[in-house]
Amino acid sequence: MNANIAEFLRASAHRHPDAACVVAGDTTYTWAEIDRAADALAAGLVQRGLHAGDRVALLLGNCVEFVIAYYGAARAGLVSVPLNPAYTSPEVAVLLADAGARMLIVQPSTERVAEESASALPGCEIVSTASRDWAEILRSGGDAVLAEVATAPDALALLLFTAGTSGRPKGAMLTHGALRANIEMLLSLTEPPAVVDDDVVLVVLPMFHVYGLNTALGLAVAAGATVVLSDRFDPVESLQLIASRAVTTVAGAPAMYQAWCATPGLREAMATVRLLSSGGAPLPVRVFEQFADLTGLRIFEGYGMTETAPVVATTLVSGSPKAGSVGRPLPGLDLRLADEDGTEVDEGDPGEVWVRGPSVFRGYWPDGAGGPDADGWFRSGDVAYADEDGDLHLVDRRREVILVSGFNVYPREIELVIDDLEGVAEAAVVGVPDDATGEAVTALVVARRGATLTAEQIADHCATRLARFKCPTVIRVVEALPHSATGKVAKGRLRDVYGDAGYGS
Repeated sequence: MNANIAEFLRASAHRHPDAACVVAGDTTYTWAEIDRAADALAAGLVQRGLHAGDRVALLLGNCVEFVIAYYGAARAGLVSVPLNPAYTSPEVAVLLADAGARMLIVQPSTERVAEESASALPGCEIVSTASRDWAEILRSGGDAVLAEVATAPDALALLLFTAGTSGRPKGAMLTHGALRANIEMLLSLTEPPAVVDDDVVLVVLPMFHVYGLNTALGLAVAAGATVVLSDRFDPVESLQLIASRAVTTVAGAPAMYQAWCATPGLREAMATVRLLSSGGAPLPVRVFEQFADLTGLRIFEGYGMTETAPVVATTLVSGSPKAGSVGRPLPGLDLRLADEDGTEVDEGDPGEVWVRGPSVFRGYWPDGAGGPDADGWFRSGDVAYADEDGDLHLVDRRREVILVSGFNVYPREIELVIDDLEGVAEAAVVGVPDDATGEAVTALVVARRGATLTAEQIADHCATRLARFKCPTVIRVVEALPHSATGKVAKGRLRDVYGDAGYGS
């Protein structure tokens, strides 16, 4: 069997070559066109000297070139490394070096960042989708025939950086088999189906994120559904797109549904939609209920993580959306709730989510550290309990990761940036609840003795070194931070010392 994820694209192109595959702006691309372009890119990259296992980084937004690059790289046996196009050059430089990327594919809006980060990895070729190089790779590849070799399920397909609490980015290694398994588990759900071939799927979730890449794009491609791409979320424009393209399926995040609830014409725009899903962060019950009141549609909520490709559980399993619940594990996944010693908790008690199954990652780049244990269990760091129906409810995170609109923000990375600013003695970064984004990044900073330090200075410093979503939205310069007996900042005591709701202004 060829486990290559690009086989999903091939199969859908064979079933209906002339049907709409991707809609980007005013242009519609057929399945045959996308499949041929992926073929051409695959052959062209091999001709360029890339070999199976080489890493190709993608600094692209939601565009048709991303789709072609992702499936073309997979077909050539290469490993895609999607990067957030909002990243700054220092952030890109670190990830390129860590991945050992041989090529970085960019678009016009990310060319400058790519060029500024190029010194981190001199051997990494930069190719812009607007350049002659890109056109030449596709042209030369189109004239060639690539000998296809069956891809093993354990072959690496995707390297997604999801930093650890140490602040050092970690690349989660996802195999072709893991990505396929998660898609096939979702396709097995039929009441209602997650996606079918006559669906029109809105992909506004960023495809550099595993949720947008595998659960939105990958699932739609496997089913043969039409993908409608949108490069940014705007509540008014997205509703217009849903209505004009007769979208039937939306994969979204809580912040999207909250914004739509405040947008006129919501019910009319959603007239063709049959299924809505939410993930990336907990969906507030009030948003679930308000959206249902306004549209008559209920949102299916799910839970997952990069390391599980990504879906672990969803209310689609039972077919019944439930406010506050992320549903039940996908068929084919084992899940247990355990205490700190690894012992399963009593029924109804909260415990850390442990996951085992074919969609679990291989570990962190490059040596597989931090992956599943000898018995195949991966400890998520998330805490949940199961109700009397067997549906999961998320409670908390053991890790300090902050979820901003579904994206992981790692406190230590931001603390290191703030520490570099002259006049800073110490900094602590934490997340606080936020109605718009799920959580907001809050920085508490202590100035060096005699130094003058303002919140504006800290904000300006962060803005030049961090992507916008990572920058603190609340900054307080404080006299001191609470510490443990060993001298470590006691983040658990910060609320006691500085209060809640953003720790002031």
